[in-house]
Amino acid sequence: MMSTPDSEPLAGRVALVAGASRGIGAVTAGAFAGAGAAVVIAARDADALEKVAAGIRERGGQALAVPADVADEASVRKLVDQAVRSFGRLDAAFNNVSAGPLPAPLADIDPEEFDQGIRANIRGTFLGMKYEIQAMLTTGSGGAIVNMASVAGVQGVANLAAYVAGKAGIIGLTKVAALDYADQGIRVNVVAPGPIRTYHIEAAGEEAQRQAALSAPMRRMGEAREVAAAVLWLCSPQSAFITGATLPLDGGQTAGFRPPQMYRQGEPM
Repeated sequence: MMSTPDSEPLAGRVALVAGASRGIGAVTAGAFAGAGAAVVIAARDADALEKVAAGIRERGGQALAVPADVADEASVRKLVDQAVRSFGRLDAAFNNVSAGPLPAPLADIDPEEFDQGIRANIRGTFLGMKYEIQAMLTTGSGGAIVNMASVAGVQGVANLAAYVAGKAGIIGLTKVAALDYADQGIRVNVVAPGPIRTYHIEAAGEEAQRQAALSAPMRRMGEAREVAAAVLWLCSPQSAFITGATLPLDGGQTAGFRPPQMYRQGEPM
């Protein structure tokens, strides 16, 4: 079956996905490849990363696995350089960074653990954008970057000080980068997921999944493929006039509060 511009809207493009060894990052990497892009995927777990890359290649896509630590400058610089050396350019990037200490009231959080959360989220996203933008400027053909935040960075969540601060910082960095490079053809946006069905929530058990679903007015969790679809859209020509935006993927959480009594007993989730 011949491919068409509609079936492979990113044919000839090169995309980088950080945090791609599993979950949303792995699904998004596969979606980029399915849209025709050559994909460079990064994470610290080299074995898991290579399995994702091998799966993409088995489906006929192009994928290069590069182990990297997003909070380490030399590692990120090497990652982006290798992407450009291997495929000649960089057109799109998804900085899928997420970290933070276990939930606790702010005064109980260990400062070192707080710093680790900020380092991964804010420094990791900053370094990714720094070197991705440099590569995009070198080719002169522009590009699109999507950063991973959370509804927690938009409206706050109790007992998650480091995580919320990190995600709010990512939203702020995204706005600045969007303004800095809007007239040079580089767009920078952010996705802010709410409850998404990933290995984290699945490992927490059925009750945790039920509560996560109830936290969204749509009364279900989102799927990783839905986040991936949003990331691809923000990196596609269809969103060419959008930059500096925060796109919630939260089933209505940021629209406002819906009292629990509004859920009718017996309704499907």
